[in-house]
Amino acid sequence: MFAIFSVYQKPVEEVDQYLDAHRSFLKTLYAKGITICSGPQIPRTGGFILMNAASKTEALEIMKNDPYVLHGVAQYSVIEFECKSFAEGFREFVR
Repeated sequence: MFAIFSVYQKPVEEVDQYLDAHRSFLKTLYAKGITICSGPQIPRTGGFILMNAASKTEALEIMKNDPYVLHGVAQYSVIEFECKSFAEGFREFVR
């Protein structure tokens, strides 16, 4: 499992120009069962994505196609972790 954090590289007004495209990109990941949850950080200086991917390399490759990355408004860092404990309702997301 992967915790993915973004940091905005441009003012939020510029980031917002690509928000709809970013959300469409995430919808495709949800449809494929890759993304578990996502949302902006508070305060809004970046975002967070929880993802299942085969490897850290795959997670980074996936995120290279995010419109935020393609337009240079955000950078991502990926933390791989092994999900050992979780709430019962979360079981279906653990691979």
